[in-house]
Amino acid sequence: MDRGEAVGLIEAIGLATAIEAADAAVKSANVRLLGYEACRGDGMSTIKVVGDVGAVKAAVEAATAACAKGRGCWTSIVIARPSEGIEKLIYNRQTVGYTMPEEPETEADIEEKQEETEEE
Repeated sequence: MDRGEAVGLIEAIGLATAIEAADAAVKSANVRLLGYEACRGDGMSTIKVVGDVGAVKAAVEAATAACAKGRGCWTSIVIARPSEGIEKLIYNRQTVGYTMPEEPETEADIEEKQEETEEE
């Protein structure tokens, strides 16, 4: 996530409602859909979008309105410039549609691979 980006979270009730909300969000403003995360209980799904603050606010409003067509929106929030400490809550393996970046190799990993190659 870029340091200046905002994140928008929309907690929709039901997967179909969440998909419609995500569609409305990305069509209404210049945001990127990070994915969705299935919540525990009540069939809720949290849609995650990122972009500049104004675009994220517009996308969250459109998504919240779209939720009204389905089972509804439990809550929504826009976080401008989230703290680095909460990035792991936003960017994680439970987010469907988001691929975790590979960890950069350490010098020890590189040396280990070289030793394995030399042994062969």
